[in-house]
Amino acid sequence: MSLARLAAQVSKANQHMMSLDSLSNIYWGLSHLLELGLPGDVVELGCHAGYTSVYLQMIITHTDPGRTLHVYDSFEGLPKPGPRDGTYFSAGELRVSQQDLTANFDAWGLPQPVIHPGWFKDTLPGGLPDKIAFGLLDADFYESTLVGLRHVWPRVIPGGIVMIDDYCDPHENPWAWPEMPGVKVACDEFFASTRERVVTLVGCGSMACGYARKNILPAGDR
Repeated sequence: MSLARLAAQVSKANQHMMSLDSLSNIYWGLSHLLELGLPGDVVELGCHAGYTSVYLQMIITHTDPGRTLHVYDSFEGLPKPGPRDGTYFSAGELRVSQQDLTANFDAWGLPQPVIHPGWFKDTLPGGLPDKIAFGLLDADFYESTLVGLRHVWPRVIPGGIVMIDDYCDPHENPWAWPEMPGVKVACDEFFASTRERVVTLVGCGSMACGYARKNILPAGDR
């Protein structure tokens, strides 16, 4: 079955948390890095029950089966929101079990990812691969997004990509869902001290996202 048909099936299986827009963005971001042979593994921060993780693994299996997928989640639901995060969600919501994740991989007949259960502040410092080609950051809140970027970005290879879910820039994408404002605040704060910036991608509602690509050129060559 083609990846296009698989994307449609995965999107239908979890319509409230993903769309063909978001899966198309992921396919573009990950597949071309693998096809170019850029080194590094694939990481997903905030994997929930693994529907997006499943699609990441499908792309890996189809394009470069030697890559490893690492997934990270508290499996305790969302942390307590901070003052930059709005009031739509509260602590403990969106909780799933690690078994929910592994069951989805079994249902699709895919190899299990490397699972890192726990809060990002505890799992990321010692649990990330040395080189990251592609990262998907679905952290929902300001502090979680900032922690994720601080640990993941230094390990992203030149030319690699970090895609940020729920990146809502109403000027660039007026259809974006605004209920997770802390994500963009964290991204703007983090990338203000780098040469890179987040680019807004097509996506409707809560499926809006952006991406940043690690600059290939040394600072003096720009």
